[in-house]
Amino acid sequence: MNTNSTAKYILKKLGQLILTLVVLSLIVFFVSRIAPGDPMRAYYGDRVEKMSVQQLDDARERLGLNENIVTQYMKWAGSALQGDFGISYIYKRPALQVVGEVYHNTLLLAGVSFILIFILGLLLAVFCVRHEGKTIDRVICKIGVATNSVPEFFMALVMILVFAVTLGLLPLSGAQDLGGGGTIKHLILPVAAIVASHLWYCAYLMRNKLSDEVRKEYILLCRVKGLTEKQIIWKHCMRNIMPAVVSIMAIFLPHLLGGAYVIEMVFSYPGLGQLGVASAQYHDYNMLMLISLITGASVIIANMIAQVINEKLDPRFKTEEIREVE
Repeated sequence: MNTNSTAKYILKKLGQLILTLVVLSLIVFFVSRIAPGDPMRAYYGDRVEKMSVQQLDDARERLGLNENIVTQYMKWAGSALQGDFGISYIYKRPALQVVGEVYHNTLLLAGVSFILIFILGLLLAVFCVRHEGKTIDRVICKIGVATNSVPEFFMALVMILVFAVTLGLLPLSGAQDLGGGGTIKHLILPVAAIVASHLWYCAYLMRNKLSDEVRKEYILLCRVKGLTEKQIIWKHCMRNIMPAVVSIMAIFLPHLLGGAYVIEMVFSYPGLGQLGVASAQYHDYNMLMLISLITGASVIIANMIAQVINEKLDPRFKTEEIREVE
């Protein structure tokens, strides 16, 4: 592996990231522009109905909406490259500033959910494999399939009804600043709804990978040497399937973000999900573009990080990638 090959490999990854974001921005920009609706209503509200034709033309001129769609995109892209993503029509402030006030809420919600799903999914997979074919394994599989089939919003509504409305144990909406005890209380129900809806998706895939691994020939040799099932699974099987597990979690990330955005709406949790829905509903183009790019970049970068982790766990991944660019 020489320096030139490594440099080409890194440039290839950066090129893929940039190209994907450009394509994503084009799709979101053009689709949002041709969708029915008037962004003027988002900016001016009901006042737009009282404006004269001349006033409407002047307002569109100020917002840059009177030019053809290609020119609008080129101007937006030029400003975005300089860190200016435009003004939010709803909030009358820079879109980047509005996102900066709430992104940490989504990051916390998705991050905690991701970690819990990873840990619980792995533990659940190990438990099912160690009891494979037994009654407890079949029961867990059936419960998992059932919970995985329930939409996030319905799961969230049931939890609100039981724990917030009926029992009054937890708040049913909103969020508090990071660091306080109220933050944890506001997180419990949204995180529980996400975990309950997505846990079996990851656990089932991990279970299948682990189940295949324990059937390999080297496991028989481990048993002959006197290793316990616990030692075999955690010291040998887990190390071998970890690249696959990391890939599973990377593939799962888009599902998690989608679920988190839905949950934010149900719980009125201030985050990117709420902003995204509002921007799409009221044609707040600049906000919608920024949130779409943040979401897309998060998924792409997470997949790249997963690939780097896989390369550390199994150097053959990187060797094969570098051979492709040579």
